[in-house]
Amino acid sequence: MKILLSIKPEFANKIFDGSKRFEFRRSIFRNKEVNSVVVYASAPVSKVIGEFDIEKVHNKELNQLWNETKDFSGITREYYDLYFSGKEEGFAIQVKNPRLYNKAKNLKEEYNMVPPQSFAYIG
Repeated sequence: MKILLSIKPEFANKIFDGSKRFEFRRSIFRNKEVNSVVVYASAPVSKVIGEFDIEKVHNKELNQLWNETKDFSGITREYYDLYFSGKEEGFAIQVKNPRLYNKAKNLKEEYNMVPPQSFAYIG
């Protein structure tokens, strides 16, 4: 099963160039059968640009999570701390086999969906 994630373009691009191997989330999907992510690059791109498989979902206390993921986080510690403000633990989706599409797809036309706030399941 796949999920659709809205990701800021700067971070989405880092996933596909290999410099970001972890996508951080404050909350996560509950369905354990989810094994891949379709990437929607948010505005100003506003297109589905690729997908990746999920190696593993890490759920840890924030300092431990940062220490284990920082080398391929694709973000600064300051951004990380701000993003997780008010939380004691977080999630990191470990990226495996990222595939950038040759041509970006329109979310409404391709999937008949609107951009999700957090994530959306795709059949």
